[in-house]
Amino acid sequence: MIGNILLYIGSAVITLWGIAHIVPTKSVVSGFGSISQDNKRIITMEWIAEGLTLCFIGLLVLFVTIWGETRSQASVIVYMASAAMLVIMAALTSATGARTSIVPIKICPFVKVAVAILFFLGTVL
Repeated sequence: MIGNILLYIGSAVITLWGIAHIVPTKSVVSGFGSISQDNKRIITMEWIAEGLTLCFIGLLVLFVTIWGETRSQASVIVYMASAAMLVIMAALTSATGARTSIVPIKICPFVKVAVAILFFLGTVL
């Protein structure tokens, strides 16, 4: 029971973080100032892609938890792979975006790792 609660909390947090990532895309792109249209498109694509990836991870874990057997081998693989992907994304963000002065990007690795821990604990508890 506690494991499922941790999985639900992690799912909600990372899905909302993904949505919060997508919503300000236009202002993020405009924050780069005068750049080429191609660069604007690339930044837009990458910014939205990360947000969608975070939403996908959160919703995948949510749906597997709701409709699957949470202790089945397939479910455990989904939870652990999702946690691993979040840790990888946190490392990437730490090496790139978190080195900027933008506060939400600075805390992003911590959010991703915290949710990865929730997924791990939700799997083992």
